[in-house]
Amino acid sequence: MYSPSATRYDSPQFYRRCGRSGVQLPLISLGLWHNFGAKDSLDNARAIACRAFDLGITHFDLANNYGPPDGSAEETFGRILRDDLAQWRDELIISTKAGYYMWPGPYGEWGSRKYLLSSLDQSLRRMGLEYVDIFYSHRPDPDTPLEETMGALAQAVRSGKALYAGISNYQPAETASAAKILRELGTPCLIHQPRYSMLDRWIEPQLLATLEQEGIGSIVFSPLAKGLLTDRYFKGIPADSRAGHDTRFLRPADITEAVLAKTKKLNDFAQARGQSLAQMALAWVLRHKTVTSALIGASRVSQVDDCVGATRNLNFTGEELARIEKILA
Repeated sequence: MYSPSATRYDSPQFYRRCGRSGVQLPLISLGLWHNFGAKDSLDNARAIACRAFDLGITHFDLANNYGPPDGSAEETFGRILRDDLAQWRDELIISTKAGYYMWPGPYGEWGSRKYLLSSLDQSLRRMGLEYVDIFYSHRPDPDTPLEETMGALAQAVRSGKALYAGISNYQPAETASAAKILRELGTPCLIHQPRYSMLDRWIEPQLLATLEQEGIGSIVFSPLAKGLLTDRYFKGIPADSRAGHDTRFLRPADITEAVLAKTKKLNDFAQARGQSLAQMALAWVLRHKTVTSALIGASRVSQVDDCVGATRNLNFTGEELARIEKILA
């Protein structure tokens, strides 16, 4: 029988307020995009989730189509909840999303009220939950009025099936418009989930400025650039790596000599700071106070420990930031 660590909340500085809200999120959150599908080891998934909670990670991030197959990550997490974490449900922030393709026909993707609310009901059944803490519109829909999409999020909150509304992959202008609609509906936008890393900096500076102005928190995904900002590929492509066995999101062709030259220099600098490359990359995205949390994936328990270790040194001098800029240029 699992029992969480009694020291999991011994570091109050591990939590950061999410925008202008009452919610605090851990600096490191666990994403279940990979390694929690039906084809993955349930024992490994359980060990990763429980170790994360032992370290104070209270936020578990899912989406309807995480797997593979689609939906199976929510089913896996539902089993972990029932078997291990149910007693501590009120200590957890559980999020899910809808927006990408999930089932055939005109109501199985994008941003209609029909799709979003049907998907949320399915997600709750898969996880065995009465509500999720955050329900996201996973991507903007160019063909559905934003009022309809945001109205569906607001309805999810009013119905009690979600506590907060979030958006993901929205551009700055879309973010401001969505925030205005949700505010007028009485369900303010809690959080935005954009992609952000040393190698992908599109949210600077406009989106970050928009989030700060609107009082919206953010949780950045792919802060390790799908594993490129680790030492994983310095000696070739391991068979068990993402590029080695799942090329949907990282192709071997993406691991160029130019990228490796940068990441090896960054690795040397990270070691001089007393960090791994992954730890420095996480600390670097968290240097923005608007970034509430960095969302990690993990294929083994030790990666969770390494990522949480990033929070022991989040400070950069101006000289250090300048050196990183020179490497990235």
